[in-house]
Amino acid sequence: MRHTISVLVENKFGVLARVAGLFSGRGYNIDSLNVGETEDITVSRMTIVARGDDRIIEQINKQLNKLIDVIKVTDLSEEAHVERELVLIKVSATAKARSEIIQLADIFRASIVDVSHETLIISATGDEDKINAMIDMLRPYGIKEIARSGKVAISRGR
Repeated sequence: MRHTISVLVENKFGVLARVAGLFSGRGYNIDSLNVGETEDITVSRMTIVARGDDRIIEQINKQLNKLIDVIKVTDLSEEAHVERELVLIKVSATAKARSEIIQLADIFRASIVDVSHETLIISATGDEDKINAMIDMLRPYGIKEIARSGKVAISRGR
């Protein structure tokens, strides 16, 4: 099962390397990793998506909590949360297909952020299912490149 883990860490040099090292050193894979400052510039939030059964996720949480620079670890999969992902997609856009691709982007509430003679770059945000569905719909036109941010998530309420 995939878990979304939010980790508040001290915003210091080397913290990302130590967290990534924890995963690689134990043979755990990170599906996605996103890091950014919080409302407090001395604290960063890491959003980590990892796969594993309950035992593996419990081990990950315990190991993360042992790291000195870690302030708080929360498995968001176990509580109500909001998550989003950003994607940039460069797609082939012949004159014939261009209007269809633009209509498709509109359906997904995406934006065209760059236009050239042969391609369009589309920017979209949403949950993973929405992003995957849009990618699937664009594949027949010829996707040239994809850049995904990975998940950003935060708990609801409180």
